Amino acid sequence: MTIREALAGEAATVARLHAEGIPDGFLVSLGPAFLRRLYARAIRSGRAEVLVATAASGEVVGFVAVADDVRAFFTDFLVRDGVAAAFTAAAGVLRAPRSVFETLRYGGRVPAAGPAAEILALAVDPGARGRGLGTALAAAAIAGVRSRGGERVRVLTAVGNDAAARAYTGAGMRRRGRDAVHGDVVQDVFEWP
Repeated sequence: MTIREALAGEAATVARLHAEGIPDGFLVSLGPAFLRRLYARAIRSGRAEVLVATAASGEVVGFVAVADDVRAFFTDFLVRDGVAAAFTAAAGVLRAPRSVFETLRYGGRVPAAGPAAEILALAVDPGARGRGLGTALAAAAIAGVRSRGGERVRVLTAVGNDAAARAYTGAGMRRRGRDAVHGDVVQDVFEWP
């Protein structure tokens, strides 16, 4: 497996992996066009990085997206893509306006310990799981943040998501508590260092 920066034309593949790997996540409810737009922005943005894992065949089999500053990345996304993103996600927004507000509010929060880079999503194709690829992707995201001068990385994941917990702890992250972005849906918080 090779891990490299995602190319502009790979946003649709990253969006598909996200939808398949995190099917119960709120962003998936906003639809595939929204996810494609979000990842296209993340790939182009100087405020985020999307890394992909490729098999020997060149097929993308996993990805990780990390924002060096979540607030700055979401602001950039809203300014540059907000109207088009709202249009493509209209049905999902109408079904769950509270979740949209909670996501925007979360993106604007600064943790008590100060801003930290954040892994936004990580997913591995089912056929490539069980080989440590999630850990390798998380470690690569952390290394990228460090190379850009970042000193902290955090991620939120579903309580009980043992595969994610193994990937993040394998990359050197430690469970630091819990947080709730959407109402009373509590998530585990992992941080590095």
